[in-house]
Amino acid sequence: MKRRRRGFELIMDNYKHRLRKALIVSLLFTVAVIVAAALIYYRHPDMLIPVCVIAAAVLLVNGAWLLVSSRLTLEDIFSDVKGELNASLLASVLNNPYPVCMIDQTGTILWCNETFEELFQREEGMVNRKIFDLTGLKMNRMTHSELSERVVWISSIKKFFRVRATEYAADVTGPDGTPPADLQDMNLRPLHQEEQLPEANEVRDYQFRMLHWLDVTEYEQLKKTHAEERSCVIHIRLDNLDDILEQAPDDRKAALSGEIEKLIRQWAIKTRGALVRVSKMKFVLICDYRNLDITMQNKFPILDEVRELPTGGDIPASLSIGAGAGGKTLAQSNEFALAALDLALGRGGDQAVVSTESNTEYFGGKQLAGGKRNKGRSKTVSAALLQLIDQSEKVFIMGHRIPDMDAFGAAVGVARMVRSRQKTAYIIVNTSKAIETPYKLAQESGEYNIIKSEQAVSTATADDLVIMVDTHRPSLADCAELLDISHRIVIIDHHRKNPDIVKNPMLLHLEPYASSASELVTEMLQYALNGKKPLSDLEASLLLSGIVLDTRDFSIKTGVLTFDSASWLKRQGANTIQVRRFFQTNISQFREKAKIISGIERLDGDMVMGFLRKPNSDVAVLISSVANQLLEIRGLKASFVLGQEQDGTVRVSARSLGQVNVQLIMEKIGGGGNLTMAGAQLKTGFDEAVVIVKNAIDEYLQDVEEAKLKEQRQKELKKTRELKEKAKEKDK
Repeated sequence: MKRRRRGFELIMDNYKHRLRKALIVSLLFTVAVIVAAALIYYRHPDMLIPVCVIAAAVLLVNGAWLLVSSRLTLEDIFSDVKGELNASLLASVLNNPYPVCMIDQTGTILWCNETFEELFQREEGMVNRKIFDLTGLKMNRMTHSELSERVVWISSIKKFFRVRATEYAADVTGPDGTPPADLQDMNLRPLHQEEQLPEANEVRDYQFRMLHWLDVTEYEQLKKTHAEERSCVIHIRLDNLDDILEQAPDDRKAALSGEIEKLIRQWAIKTRGALVRVSKMKFVLICDYRNLDITMQNKFPILDEVRELPTGGDIPASLSIGAGAGGKTLAQSNEFALAALDLALGRGGDQAVVSTESNTEYFGGKQLAGGKRNKGRSKTVSAALLQLIDQSEKVFIMGHRIPDMDAFGAAVGVARMVRSRQKTAYIIVNTSKAIETPYKLAQESGEYNIIKSEQAVSTATADDLVIMVDTHRPSLADCAELLDISHRIVIIDHHRKNPDIVKNPMLLHLEPYASSASELVTEMLQYALNGKKPLSDLEASLLLSGIVLDTRDFSIKTGVLTFDSASWLKRQGANTIQVRRFFQTNISQFREKAKIISGIERLDGDMVMGFLRKPNSDVAVLISSVANQLLEIRGLKASFVLGQEQDGTVRVSARSLGQVNVQLIMEKIGGGGNLTMAGAQLKTGFDEAVVIVKNAIDEYLQDVEEAKLKEQRQKELKKTRELKEKAKEKDK
């Protein structure tokens, strides 16, 4: 810095000297002209005017010369300053103690300092190598924001770096446009600030990019150690202990609970954590994130170990685990863990959910935990819902976007419950593509207030009751705006719980064991309407059609209570022939479905995929119907059908017979659903969406294969232990 300041002082002294010299010369010349003019006038008084004119002209020329001289001097000073800046810039680069390299627009390393070469220690040298080969990143095309946000890991030297970039133009290049071999021969010119900072998602136009490398290995290792040593809270709950003990033989009842606890305590020892039993069915474990991460990498083997315990009955033992990590305090991590446990239970149990402030991960849950469902919960919810209805002037009922028979049937059933309390019920339906026939019959009956979202938003108030059926996610609601208007929200749903659930509903009836939302509403109606004949034939048929749709004609997710609900609806006047008419399609849709079926592609794992590439306004109806039909092919376990909306959104409909958990596959791409019926929406091109879905299927199959191998190894180890124990007994 002192040298640079001294260089500028010399330049300014030189400039002052030149300017002083020009002024003296100009002044002497002016005096000489004035003296000469006076002498001429003294000798020739009659030549006053010509002498004045000539003197004035000479003085003007002198002034012009002085002006030009000063301008040339300024140009010299600017040139000298520029040269000094380039020299200072070059010196700062050459003498930089940090690793520095320069690349061109193709990512080729043109130059690097000694520190950079010493860092990487390549015998063949670093010049003319690609920066991508060194880092795996195309740093020549990355934006400043991308570079600043990324920590670069160089595996060859096992170090972390943060990289800062500066762009330059070069006024001097070789004859072929390439830079000279020596960096000192390049006249580097840093781009101006406005040239150097484009939009965040753009890469500026430059000739050369200087990369400054800052070693942050110690900081990153310290950050990792800090993260790994942070405490995590894990809540563990036995899903069905009472049911298991009820079915277990008398000689197993006493030992079974102890065996489950023993497995849990052995797992706690492996995590090096502290385990506390807080109740008959619940444990709390505190451990660090390092050991929780190991458990996550092994995909919570405790779930399989508990499930494989012989219970002596039909119901296997299972756990629901909620883990909270990454909280700013232990109390916050505990909140994450409780929310995660709630998610695990809401999704059917027999799984682990790990929740942080920004992410949620699922493990297990390939099938619903064994257990029984009774009508006690429906009776309690029914009484609570009637009380909320009585406290409301208006009730708005809605399902998910593009409602199907289950959503519409459940909505009509809830509307009947509201009307029985002499309150006004509004059913929100924005599109009736999937329910054309029943929607038309409901409108013609004149008994239902079926409205669009716009009308609902304009008339709703904060005190009105909003009831969501067949969904619990705001992103899927038919009128999500209502959720912001009213604070009184009720949810009736049968899908496994998703993190994207409505926050703080007043009443939540979420039963993943139930076949459909229509089944849940049917159970509630039996208690809400005091055993009278409360339903019209149309209402009974609509509710039955919802059950028929989600059970696929009573073939999947069908329990004793499902048949009880169907039997009650039949007594109320449900018409099975009319139900079949509800599912009829028009001839154009039938032809489209035939085209999709004719072009299906066979996938690994006994699955198929169909495609509706041409944008279609009825895509949701078509792909879900085709996905169901494809399961009629002998030997198939799952089907996936993709279709494109008019706006370019790609919808995915996934179905299975229970052997493949399509919900897990759809969750990998941002969707959801349940074990046998799920879906997703992708904002990508159609071909890209196909690749995304196929990758998710491959990942799922790989997970299943790994789980099978793991289960096989555990069985072999168990068998080996049993043989060793038998051998010891014989020795004794």
